[in-house]
Amino acid sequence: MVVLHTEELNAGNAKWFKTQITPVLEKHSCVILDLNEVRFVDSSGCGIILSCFRQLHSNNGDLKMTGVQKPVQTLFELVRLHRIIEIFPDKASAIQSFSR
Repeated sequence: MVVLHTEELNAGNAKWFKTQITPVLEKHSCVILDLNEVRFVDSSGCGIILSCFRQLHSNNGDLKMTGVQKPVQTLFELVRLHRIIEIFPDKASAIQSFSR
């Protein structure tokens, strides 16, 4: 599981996030992204999350999200990211979803 320790995922820190998550994506095929601390995501943030999903998916892996705050959930619904990447209310249900 990757816990994102930032309040925003945007153009200003997208490169930082990519450098942090790349080793995780290379090591693991199933990743849970915990966005509990994230209060704001812009289009760059959505793009980097989608890029992570694509990288995992191309290697028969998967990305799930948990801890999504209401403003971020609203954005994901607006851009329909929630239809591509599953969002779970808690870590336990996200972990359990990998065993289905």
